[in-house]
Amino acid sequence: LGITELYAADLDAIASSQRCDTDVSGAATVNSAQGDILTQLAGVAPLWLDAGISTLVNARKALIRGSERVVVGLETLDSFDTLSAICDELGGERVAFSLDLQNGVPLSPRLPGPPIDAVGLAERAGAAGVGALIVLDLARVGSSKGLDLDTIARVRRAAPGTMLVAGGGVRGPEDLVRLAEAGCDGALVATALHDGRIQAADLRRLRHTSDSR
Repeated sequence: LGITELYAADLDAIASSQRCDTDVSGAATVNSAQGDILTQLAGVAPLWLDAGISTLVNARKALIRGSERVVVGLETLDSFDTLSAICDELGGERVAFSLDLQNGVPLSPRLPGPPIDAVGLAERAGAAGVGALIVLDLARVGSSKGLDLDTIARVRRAAPGTMLVAGGGVRGPEDLVRLAEAGCDGALVATALHDGRIQAADLRRLRHTSDSR
């Protein structure tokens, strides 16, 4: 397929972090049977790892596993001070912030204070120093319903200098074109690859088109 990076979500670790399980250091405990698999994936291509990372301790663990970037998700983040600390320690280029949505509504159960909209969250993440933003609507994952291009475009305008990736609902090559037009630098794709709606020839064509611009 010519894919140059991999994204993996360790759902066991994310669920553990959401339950706020803690070890003696106060860090969220990540007990996952997927550790060996994730390490193997990191040996195949640069790996973006989303594993319920909400502390500096677990961000370091993700790098030890071989991750190229650690993904800090909105749904498990307790403060933007934590995100800033992770960026300061690891370097922002090693950190991606996942702007987790549910039908367009930000999922931020652990953040204190009044709700913040997607644009405001993107601005806060950019100020914290992240090197990449992921717009991911969990309600659309696996649905093949298409993407919320309006929200993606607004996030792009709010964070013009940050790498932007989007996922959840990609139906085929045409959606990849639409994402590029909305300002995305990349896309998270799973279902459309598994069922063959996006194939190697599509990716080669899109890459050639992008390189020729």
